[in-house]
Amino acid sequence: MIGFLKGRLAAKHPPSLLLDVNGVGYELEAPMSTFYDLPAAGEALALYTHLVVREDAHVLYGFATESERRVFRGLLKVSGVGPKIALGILSGASVEDFLRTIETEDATLLTRIPGVGRKTAERVIIEMRDSVKKLSNPGLDGGVEFPAPGAPASAQSEAHAALVALGYKPPEVTRLLKAADEPGLSTTELIRRALKAAAKV
Repeated sequence: MIGFLKGRLAAKHPPSLLLDVNGVGYELEAPMSTFYDLPAAGEALALYTHLVVREDAHVLYGFATESERRVFRGLLKVSGVGPKIALGILSGASVEDFLRTIETEDATLLTRIPGVGRKTAERVIIEMRDSVKKLSNPGLDGGVEFPAPGAPASAQSEAHAALVALGYKPPEVTRLLKAADEPGLSTTELIRRALKAAAKV
């Protein structure tokens, strides 16, 4: 399995990115928490990875930190949770917020994420309760520093596409982005503000 990739960021179109590793382009899907820390295209980037093998495709997922990857892997073990929902959870909540949600057994944060209903949220809390201490261990993180993200050319359209890909309905995305928009905001900042607004609804 591919556990780690280091190269140059060739392109980013949330929630997908292309990483050039010695002339080989790896396509990866990543949560918004990872996108917030991406450098500008052409700059050095290293990501922890997880490979999901399906009948019709092999999909590689990338994460800025080992704790993000550990939570993602933990979520995949929960009955009824696939990679798309796991990415959505990591995009809608930081690792710390997610682990706090499990510890306090408060399903409200999870049910605000597209694709996560009350039953799924409760199942995530029940099935991940015992693994919270292991998942919150920061010992495996570190070793990779990321430059500040660069501002993309079409921040609004990229943010819109990313939020739709995460499962939000286009009219809702338009409303969230309209409320979050300010001149000069980057794609990641727009997404961050839109997700925060969605969590408060």
